[in-house]
Amino acid sequence: MKDIFKTEDWWSVWIGLFVFVLSLGVIVGLDILGWGVATSVWLDVGKAMAPVSKVYAALPGVVCLILTYAFMLVIMSVGARAMRMDLGRFAIGFTIIFWASYGCWLIGNFAYIAATPDKLASMNIPWSLGLTGEAGFIVALLAGLIIGNFFPGVTAYLKEATRPEWYIKTAIVILGASLGVSAAGATSIAVTVMFRGFAAIVEAYLIYWALVYFVARKFFKFNREWAAPLASGISICGVSAAIATGAAIRARPVVPIMVSSLVVLFAVVELLILPFLAQTFLYTQPMVAGAWMGLAVKTDGAAVASGAITDSLIRAKAMVESGINYKEGWMLMTTTTVKVFIDIFIGIWAFILSLVWVYGIDKKTGERVEAGQIWQRFPKFVIGYFVTFLLMLFVMLSLPNLANQAKAGAGEANIFRVLFFVMTFFTIGLVSNFRKLWEEGIGRLALVYVVCLFGFIIWIGLVISWIFFNGIMPPTA
Repeated sequence: MKDIFKTEDWWSVWIGLFVFVLSLGVIVGLDILGWGVATSVWLDVGKAMAPVSKVYAALPGVVCLILTYAFMLVIMSVGARAMRMDLGRFAIGFTIIFWASYGCWLIGNFAYIAATPDKLASMNIPWSLGLTGEAGFIVALLAGLIIGNFFPGVTAYLKEATRPEWYIKTAIVILGASLGVSAAGATSIAVTVMFRGFAAIVEAYLIYWALVYFVARKFFKFNREWAAPLASGISICGVSAAIATGAAIRARPVVPIMVSSLVVLFAVVELLILPFLAQTFLYTQPMVAGAWMGLAVKTDGAAVASGAITDSLIRAKAMVESGINYKEGWMLMTTTTVKVFIDIFIGIWAFILSLVWVYGIDKKTGERVEAGQIWQRFPKFVIGYFVTFLLMLFVMLSLPNLANQAKAGAGEANIFRVLFFVMTFFTIGLVSNFRKLWEEGIGRLALVYVVCLFGFIIWIGLVISWIFFNGIMPPTA
């Protein structure tokens, strides 16, 4: 406990909780973070930025962006000072990293890159790559890789603020609040859907994780440091799950981030293919289709987008083929519910893996494992994640009259979570070396992902969705 103000792990907890507490001001009528900059999919860059809260609607988007930067610089500088970093170099490095990362996020949200098929009409554009706003993560990673590999002087200059682990851990602490809101919302749906969704993800996850880990180790000869984050990234939630697993087993930062990058890329492929397969073969089983999107597509944004597209496509085909007019949103709700249960599993699995690595993988013959080692290895940011999750869940369920305010507060905190995520991808690019990545087997990593995703993950998810949701129908309009 003497390190609670000296390590990145703990400072991610303190900063994440600080943002969370400020976001709760909405509940008591104090909109403290409503000026945070929200970035939407855009055609006119002048309309891309806006305050996240309508209370601050008069503020120009650029002003909100500047305020967001200043706020993040201050809170991160407090932690940097406590950890005895060079505060001046950190502030300069953080400033450059923030603006470069946000520029990547803005590019990733350009309509012709980000708009999903169900949004083309409203955006009045004929086509889009359909990558969702999460394309910004990939743009940030590529930009960081270019700078890190071809401009070593710049990389060295930014070294003091190149802290990918600190940024991602802080983001995950904040993420807990959003998941608490989602979990509370899930209690209002049919109990059958909730129970079956929970059972489905437990069964699928335990099968997924073991199979991916086995394939990565047995056939592709990856060591445990790579195999475990890969299994978690594919099995649970991609970015957050891979990072949490990497922290639990003390993997190098580059490992979970490269896994996360593959998850985002392949989620785009799934987004473009699976909804149309569902429309063709599952239009008579709409809830199976919705659950399948939640089990198969491995990032939150892409999963929800795939659920929305599937909802639209199947409702249209059911009307034409059978004359049935299903109510809008039930397939999307099933996708979201299954995804929420999967996300909640992140912290639990990180704790389980920390125990496995202490008592099994890293235990030396004849050496007694002290209980303190479990605490030392346990990723402290997971504590912050559960605190924000449980507190938000408690507020939503025990104070239903304040649910809308709590949801708005979580949305405001989520603005900072997204920016920390983008900075994570950019900075991991800065510290990554193409040659070393190739030596580590990034090509084989992509190959094992292809084999696992298209070889069994998609199809196991479909079978499990069928087992638990076959025969359940959404209400008709």
